[in-house]
Amino acid sequence: MRLFSFTRRLGLIVLLLTCTAAVAQVPAALRIGVAPHSSARVILEMYQPLRQHLENNLGMPVEVVTAPDFTEFARRMLAQEYDVVITTGHQARLGQTDAGYSPLLTYRADFRTVALVAGNSSYKTALDLKGKPVLGLSSTSLVTLWGQHWLKNNGNAEPLRYVSASDSVARLVLAGEAAAGFISLANYQSLARDIQPQLRFLVISDALAGRVYLLNKRNLPLRDRIDAALWNFADTPEGKAYFLKYKLEGYRKLKPRELEAMEPYAQEVRQTLR
Repeated sequence: MRLFSFTRRLGLIVLLLTCTAAVAQVPAALRIGVAPHSSARVILEMYQPLRQHLENNLGMPVEVVTAPDFTEFARRMLAQEYDVVITTGHQARLGQTDAGYSPLLTYRADFRTVALVAGNSSYKTALDLKGKPVLGLSSTSLVTLWGQHWLKNNGNAEPLRYVSASDSVARLVLAGEAAAGFISLANYQSLARDIQPQLRFLVISDALAGRVYLLNKRNLPLRDRIDAALWNFADTPEGKAYFLKYKLEGYRKLKPRELEAMEPYAQEVRQTLR
């Protein structure tokens, strides 16, 4: 009887520990960190349909958060503050290699950097911008890093000024407070329709690894559910409207070695964070 009682107690303890571990693996709320490519207000509005879909589909609270700039976002990502990350390819590579995040998917639309100048300006080359204020989003954003390389490779090694959001770049360029500014093509396409015709491209980059969804390693037990919920979102009316509004064209799987190609940019972020 004593042996039976001991065995039964041991079984209950193992069952309790197993249940406790299973509960611990499921977050109280799924925290989605979105890189600050736009203002916090715009980001929260943009990802509201996805947030609501995931919340309903997963049966748990979902919150969307961002950071003051790309550098702070990278720090928070590496500190494991996000359950799901949505960020450009270079930071996605950093999260993958340095913090164990698992890539899930990306958008079909090509991600490109553009240099914006006022439509009525005389600027035609990188050298024309020498000695004039040029804007980027932050020292570790992909559009800024690409823009700095483009300027330097074309004879202009002067540093950029940083602002908090893409719409601020456009506004400052049109106000004459900056000669040019680097933003993503997707963010240019999201500018107000009356703003876009007042700007023109000085240069446009080749396609780069754009916004990538990654999953924190602590949430791997939820990977299949989250992955299925994301692909399901793409087939909903709300998802289709989201892709159409922001010209993202839907989701796709990452190509082989697509993130590995972003390693040089990821290394620049590492150096900044040291």
